[in-house]
Amino acid sequence: MPGFEVLYQAAALCLMYPDDDFRARLPLLREAAPQLREFADHAAVTPPMELAAHYVEVFEAGQEHSLYLSAWREAAPAPSEELYRAHGLETTGEEPPDFLPAVLELTARTGSDGLLTEHRDGLDRLRSRLTAFGTPYATVLDAVCATLPPAHTGS
Repeated sequence: MPGFEVLYQAAALCLMYPDDDFRARLPLLREAAPQLREFADHAAVTPPMELAAHYVEVFEAGQEHSLYLSAWREAAPAPSEELYRAHGLETTGEEPPDFLPAVLELTARTGSDGLLTEHRDGLDRLRSRLTAFGTPYATVLDAVCATLPPAHTGS
């Protein structure tokens, strides 16, 4: 996974609620992670209230586009709070450890894409649903999935 740590950290920011801090980081995010420029450019020109309302519509209005890995009912385990602590990250209790932005941040910190690879099938399903919904958030999942090995299709 060499070189993808910055992308994963930037993708984590893109998949969080778009507050003022996110907007302030857009120029840096755009330059640091060229794979996310399309989304960053969209976010930069979209009025803050409209971007926030769209985030709520996409991610908080139901389970159709859940950012929780457990929602995709995979056999792969979710990361534990102990794993986060072992890598210097604290969970706040606001979000469970399987919240995709937290997993992306952990992946950026550890340098290992194992958790993302284990949940590749669910990430692909989420990406497909976001694409069908027509949201720019699909491009964030496109960039993340492009860094991972293909999903295991079984034999």
